Amino acid sequence: MNGSVGETRHSGGDHGVVPARRFRLTDSTMRDGSHAVAHRFTPEQVAAVAAGLDAAGVPVIEISHGDGLGGSSFQYGFSAHDERSLIRAAAGAVKRARLAVLLLPGIGVAEDLKVAQDLGASVARIATHCTEADISAEHLETARKIGMETVGFLMMAHMTPPAELARQAVLMESYGAGCVYVVDSAGHMTMGDVRDRVRALKDALKPGTQVGIHAHNNLSLAVANSLAALEEGVEQVDACTRGLGAGAGNTPTEVMVAVAERLGYETGIDPLAIMDVAEDVVAPIMARPQMIDRATLSLGYAGVYSSFLLHAERAAARFGVDARSILLELGRRRIVGGQEDMIVDVALELSRRT
Repeated sequence: MNGSVGETRHSGGDHGVVPARRFRLTDSTMRDGSHAVAHRFTPEQVAAVAAGLDAAGVPVIEISHGDGLGGSSFQYGFSAHDERSLIRAAAGAVKRARLAVLLLPGIGVAEDLKVAQDLGASVARIATHCTEADISAEHLETARKIGMETVGFLMMAHMTPPAELARQAVLMESYGAGCVYVVDSAGHMTMGDVRDRVRALKDALKPGTQVGIHAHNNLSLAVANSLAALEEGVEQVDACTRGLGAGAGNTPTEVMVAVAERLGYETGIDPLAIMDVAEDVVAPIMARPQMIDRATLSLGYAGVYSSFLLHAERAAARFGVDARSILLELGRRRIVGGQEDMIVDVALELSRRT
């Protein structure tokens, strides 16, 4: 696979054999960033960003509703434009990069993968809660059968111990996943948390099955956690240009590329070109800057799904309560993706206590 680290190299001296210092970066600006703009991306914006990322050398670009194929709904938020038009726009704008789509079983269906493939996508990323890998079987098998690259996505990975996360990863591998991601959906994990989970997956999966990291920046640790994962041998890393993603955002692509080059990792991405994409193409379409404020910090502190941010802010305004109180209560109740309706319930309850 392009940009993977399947090989090893000798470092010289007494250091022995270490992983080759190369990884494949998937830019998720046009998928995870959809949360941050309330799913309002236009085909023109997607084409412009995709063209810039492609020209800079980004190997994989993810396109879809923030909650994956089929996510445009009352529950998750309606898209301004059908995601098929967005995938089509990206496909028409790239020359080298591969397009990826995300699918959450129960939101998207297997047929959505075939449609996405016909539009130009070749990488299927199938996402489940970290303890529900078994519901990914049909979708991973379908993606593999139709010739798409298959990736498993274990969301909210902080909510289960490393050994259990590894067991779930093995299930995804058995369904055909060629890579399984540790996904810090809440931006809650520290470097030690990431290391423990990546190491567990590396020990449990077969040689040749890759491991990836998807980090959010709610505790200002996205780059550090991605680097910790690289040190443990992950082959794939997610990032978003300008950090544009749910919550306080994701590992910023331009920062990750610059830091990686400083540390001797190969990405195949031009650091100066990706800086230009961040500044000139992505920044102008952002609804607001990605920052760590009291609400986004509360997401990471409480371990709450990053995409809950806008929903919680809207509920806070509607019921006259503090968004942080909503997020902290959601964390206490261990609410996860798919339970967005609980945000309003919690806000209503809190308003009645005041």
